[in-house]
Amino acid sequence: MSETFSINPDWAASDIRINPAPAPAPAPAPQSSTPQPPKQEPVYGDIPAEPVLDAVDGIKFDFNNGVRVAFPNNNKIYHITLTDIDTATILFSADTTPGVSVTSVKKYYVRYRITIHEKGVEKPIFEYDMDLKGKEVMVQLTCPTIGDAIGWFSYVERFQKKNKCKVICAMLPHIADMFRKQYPEITFINKSDTAKYRPYASYYMGLFFQGDVNYQPIDFRYIGLHRTAGYILGLRSEEELADEPPRFDLSAKRKIKEPYVVIACQSSSQAKYWNNPFGWDAVIHFLHENGYKVVCVDKERVHGAGMVWNHIPWGVEDDTGNKSLQERIDVIKDADFFIGLSSGLSWVAWACRVPVVMISGFTHPTNEFFTPYRVINYHTCHSCWNDMRENFDHYDFFWCPRQKGTDRQFECTKLISPEQVISTIRQIPAFQKHTAKK
Repeated sequence: MSETFSINPDWAASDIRINPAPAPAPAPAPQSSTPQPPKQEPVYGDIPAEPVLDAVDGIKFDFNNGVRVAFPNNNKIYHITLTDIDTATILFSADTTPGVSVTSVKKYYVRYRITIHEKGVEKPIFEYDMDLKGKEVMVQLTCPTIGDAIGWFSYVERFQKKNKCKVICAMLPHIADMFRKQYPEITFINKSDTAKYRPYASYYMGLFFQGDVNYQPIDFRYIGLHRTAGYILGLRSEEELADEPPRFDLSAKRKIKEPYVVIACQSSSQAKYWNNPFGWDAVIHFLHENGYKVVCVDKERVHGAGMVWNHIPWGVEDDTGNKSLQERIDVIKDADFFIGLSSGLSWVAWACRVPVVMISGFTHPTNEFFTPYRVINYHTCHSCWNDMRENFDHYDFFWCPRQKGTDRQFECTKLISPEQVISTIRQIPAFQKHTAKK
């Protein structure tokens, strides 16, 4: 037996686990982009407690949260071989004992082949190649973060079209509402409804931390926040992984008659803010001088932690508040452009097909969708979020892994000057067209 496998169910480093139990218990849900404090409910919904498909001799199997094969307690010994069809790699080949279950540690998309023999018999009694065509496949995209959901969703549709399967997408209702009408071929359900389904296969969408490569084939820090969804779902070509915003309902009538710009300056971590103390004031002044109304669509007027609280800039139209995402879309879609951070509302603006000026230093530009108006200063410390040596601490609002506690803390955006942002704004065709009329 190869060193990469073990029959010890407690050894989690192997590619396959053999669990000495009458039936496989549901695998523990992974930690996603919002880790949970103790006692918080899980990010993901349920999958069937036992495999849902019948093989032979009472053996059951499916591809929910990896490949799962459950053997009956019938005093027979079988030999099981699991193969990755696309790489022609034998992942596991071993005798079983009655009543065991075999599950893969790898939970992302792998096209498995299952081959089962009775021990000592050359001819297999069961051979099966995973094929999603026409099958119900559940994609759990239940994280509460808006930007992640928007970044990942177009890959869900590409996955459905490539595999010609019936996708059941578990999402939080207020996020699903952005997509539901535009994607009638996808079934949207709440997390609480997952237990009602018996899908052929299921996959978790998320950012998996601490270098995890069991729920994602490649560490997301290496390939970017949105493209990790493509890798999890088995999309590999440049075309399949290309940036493509999901479709929104952009049919609402324009709400603001005057030329306007939308901004969002609040975020979930201080590292994401534009920490130049004069930045927003200078940019707002510049936009007003050029005849723009500036509308702030953040949820919170004031947000922060401890002794640091961030206010929306003076002089903007205050459209903050706990409004629906469709209400946000209806305002953003008609703006000449959007100015924001590496956070959810920038992803909303991207999906509204509005030019996005993104101000971010703690992420590398490959982390988000491509925008020609990305603002970053490479003369400073930068891109810690995508540094494989660093691990983000969700519970530290002031996370700054390299410079915390020094006068260089958050210098990645402190040293993004308003002049750099204004210079970027001048490159936007809508701005050029607007100012040419003056």
